[in-house]
Amino acid sequence: MNEPQTWYIVKHSAGNCKIVPSNKAEDDNLEIIEQWGPFSSQEEAIARRVGLIRAGKCQPV
Repeated sequence: MNEPQTWYIVKHSAGNCKIVPSNKAEDDNLEIIEQWGPFSSQEEAIARRVGLIRAGKCQPV
């Protein structure tokens, strides 16, 4: 049975945060400092990332 796609927000050493699908969360070669999620939709992850940027936890891409 297929698992539904989930999304994560990952913060890299450069300070910026990207939204990635669960199957790509560990594939990036940049060092991951923090990770938030899983989120059930990409839209929810985008809304959460905006909140993290406003809170000063992430830099915009």
